[in-house]
Amino acid sequence: MNKAELIDAMASGAGLSKSDAKKALEAFIGATGSALRNGDRVALVGFGSFSVTTRAARKGRNPQTGKEINIAAKKVVKFKAGADLSNTVK
Repeated sequence: MNKAELIDAMASGAGLSKSDAKKALEAFIGATGSALRNGDRVALVGFGSFSVTTRAARKGRNPQTGKEINIAAKKVVKFKAGADLSNTVK
């Protein structure tokens, strides 16, 4: 499912217009991004939680040349599915 299909599903499921569903989805994405940027955790009970973790610096290899390279440390977003979402997928 891509973003346009998700907007259509949200609009039909909630009885909203497509433009209202698009605004709601973009507001959710923006609010989640801002919270994660500030170091907060976003938890949606039953759905899952988003958090930020730090990936340590490490050594890697260039697959074309085989030369060893240094990969810098960085922050990555982590998602952990909630119980209800996990049970839905089973």
